Amino acid sequence: MRAPIALSKTKLMSLRQCPRKLWLEAYSPELEEPAAERAALRATGNVVGDLARRLYGPGHVVRFERGLRAAIDATRALVAAGGREPIFEATFDHDGVSVRIDVLDRSEPSPKLIEVKAAAHVKQHYLDDCAIQAWALAENGLKARQVAVATLDTSFVYAGDGRYDGLLVETDVTEDIADLLPLVPRWVEEARRTLADLDEPAIAVGTHCGAPHGCEFYGHCAPPAGEYPVLALGGKKDKLYTLLHSGYRDLRDVPEAELANDSQRRIWEQTRAAKPYLGAELRTLVTALEFPRYYLDFETVSPAVPIFAGTRPFEALPFQWSCHIERRRGELEHAEFLGLGAEPPMRKVAESLLATLGTAGPIVVYTPYERRVLNELAARYADLAPGLLALAARIVDLHPPTRQHYYHPAMRGSWSIKAVLPTVAPDLSYETLGEVRDGRAAQTAYFEAIAAGTSETRRAALRRALLDYCRHDTLALARVVDFFSRAS
Repeated sequence: MRAPIALSKTKLMSLRQCPRKLWLEAYSPELEEPAAERAALRATGNVVGDLARRLYGPGHVVRFERGLRAAIDATRALVAAGGREPIFEATFDHDGVSVRIDVLDRSEPSPKLIEVKAAAHVKQHYLDDCAIQAWALAENGLKARQVAVATLDTSFVYAGDGRYDGLLVETDVTEDIADLLPLVPRWVEEARRTLADLDEPAIAVGTHCGAPHGCEFYGHCAPPAGEYPVLALGGKKDKLYTLLHSGYRDLRDVPEAELANDSQRRIWEQTRAAKPYLGAELRTLVTALEFPRYYLDFETVSPAVPIFAGTRPFEALPFQWSCHIERRRGELEHAEFLGLGAEPPMRKVAESLLATLGTAGPIVVYTPYERRVLNELAARYADLAPGLLALAARIVDLHPPTRQHYYHPAMRGSWSIKAVLPTVAPDLSYETLGEVRDGRAAQTAYFEAIAAGTSETRRAALRRALLDYCRHDTLALARVVDFFSRAS
């Protein structure tokens, strides 16, 4: 006999995504690997949660350090004591199902349930979340007078004064979840049946594995892939999963008649031929680039809760750039900027770019992101706008022509710079970098570096890691252009 496993709102939400995920979470926790993306989402959620306590408080916070039972007991005591102050992280259980409510508003005799989300709008899966919480609350004798989701107002502009009144906006979802509430007992029963089964549920992988977030158990559930996985064909996921369920494990084995477009056909043909493709159009484009050439990359942060005056939630704020400058073929020099001071870095980013990039010569980037950042800087600083817009007009985005005219089987269906680089410059690996190897890690490093409690030794290490990573990105761009121009 198995010991009974307590259900939680999170586990019931997992059931709504996939019964197999629920089962694996309960009985195979060793399969779960920490994901940087999930860690970042949790960190953002914690920041927004702290903000909610400031905006809805003062109130009582139910701590979870001593475990679930202690949190339930502490909540029960607070409810019994009465009062009009809100309870944050109020923890309830019913029939072995536990929930934690972000804000339990007790300003009126009947409570109001507020779910706080680090998002710009209400998403469909939030409604399931709210329904489970409202059900558990009602079963504890506290029927909610209203259920709301609080999200971030992206039009809110922070004044830099520590005040965030108006940043959170509520959406009343009481009516939206009315039809879901009667379904919750059925979800609970389905979850119990899943957990009572000795065998792992046989649920095939599919589009549900990425809804609403990528599942950490995908590698466990997916069938063994060939050297070149079918999903590397790209295109509509439902069609790719159909091919996978039909027994195809390697894209080379997929019949040509199943290919949906020219992109899939090129991937299929070059992989079967075991050789790369480089179109003459791409060679012509890069060879025609005038000198000097500027290879540019930005690093940005997009805090959910604004930290700089004049900024909005989720706004992309540049704090760093790297530029390799090629004045003559093969002769590279490097310039860079990294703002880790107490002041907002965006204006210094803009000014240093204008001083470095001159007035002529292509600015080579990979994806439209750099143009977007330049345009947003121009919108922010009217006095610098003419120069910044002139920089944006010089941008040459290498990603679209690369996607159209280059493919190497080792790219496995991806045209990201990290996929392309090993096929053209295998000596230039991201694996040689330190703790910062991607944009998300760069954001995490930036926030740690500017934190007041970070030591100077640690700040110096983070600075070096950030500079190394951004420099690597622009050197990669220069090497890609050089390869395309020389390849025959």
